[in-house]
Amino acid sequence: MSPVSQGASRRLLLAGALAAVSAAVTGGCSSGEAATAGGSRRLRIGYFPFPSGDLLVKNRKLLEKELPGYHVTWIKFDSGAAVNQAFLGRSLDIAALGSSPFARGISGSSPIPYKVAWVLDVAGENEALVARKGSGIADVSGLKGRTVATPFASTSHYSLLAALRAAGLKSSDVKLVDLQPQAILAAWQRGDIDAAYVWLPTLDELRRTGTQLTSSKEIGAAGKPTLDLAVVSDDLIARDPRAIDAWRKAEAEALRLLRSDPDGSVAAVAAELGISAPDARAQLKQGVFLTPEQVASPDWLGTDGTPGKLLTYVGDTARFLAEQRQIDAAPAEDAVRKAFYLKGLPDVLK
Repeated sequence: MSPVSQGASRRLLLAGALAAVSAAVTGGCSSGEAATAGGSRRLRIGYFPFPSGDLLVKNRKLLEKELPGYHVTWIKFDSGAAVNQAFLGRSLDIAALGSSPFARGISGSSPIPYKVAWVLDVAGENEALVARKGSGIADVSGLKGRTVATPFASTSHYSLLAALRAAGLKSSDVKLVDLQPQAILAAWQRGDIDAAYVWLPTLDELRRTGTQLTSSKEIGAAGKPTLDLAVVSDDLIARDPRAIDAWRKAEAEALRLLRSDPDGSVAAVAAELGISAPDARAQLKQGVFLTPEQVASPDWLGTDGTPGKLLTYVGDTARFLAEQRQIDAAPAEDAVRKAFYLKGLPDVLK
């Protein structure tokens, strides 16, 4: 993929956001108009159909319990790139977002106006690289000259680049194809691709007729972890920080429920994804879910004034993407630090 300038990329993303996202989310409303709905305050939350505490918050209406009188709208996304588009179009207040697209979003001269405020999960076996059985591909080095699909600007894309580099390959040594998860499955079934790096639930479909070569758990253990973060818009921070505190409390409750009520959590995830309880249980086991206390610890997000190791992870991700010419340049550490919203942590979790 040829590199595109940050300015051009931002303009293209914004155009896409206005065309594809605003109609489905706000009908073209301004941020001020979108703050209220029928006299109540509105929150527009982007999520992924992916096993996490987010699905528990949605299914059990935990946020509505924290914020009675608010109109909460959940909008489903397939990739972090689409989430970034929506924030550029001022169509979201809060959203799930992978650490790689977040690093992209805060890079360049016009960073996206949002900040990371929570950690949903750490990528484990729920994101992986799979090769088609019968392709003769036995390891990552065997991908040379083959067609490999992944959603560009995603955590899977970042992990794929890291896997190729560790195997002594450049991205130009393979034919990289930018496809969203459902399109990856269709291309796989047609035989158009040899391998793919993607997340659940599409990943499990590929595993049925493929061989796993590596996973985000392995790549993270080798020094390049990826995470599913949650970001909040600068506009929401300015106008309604109380809503962010309430949302964090709801997310913290969901993380506790994943441990204290595993059967109920499985039922909620199964209902949201439209899958069986056994499949939901198996998918949840592949993720790495922190406790709320771990989220706000120095090992991860950190606290107000003292960002945790996530600051280093995001900076490392941006520098790697710059080395791979996926972005023009990595942001300075101070710019990364300013992209953290930690006010109220850990007190809001009590």
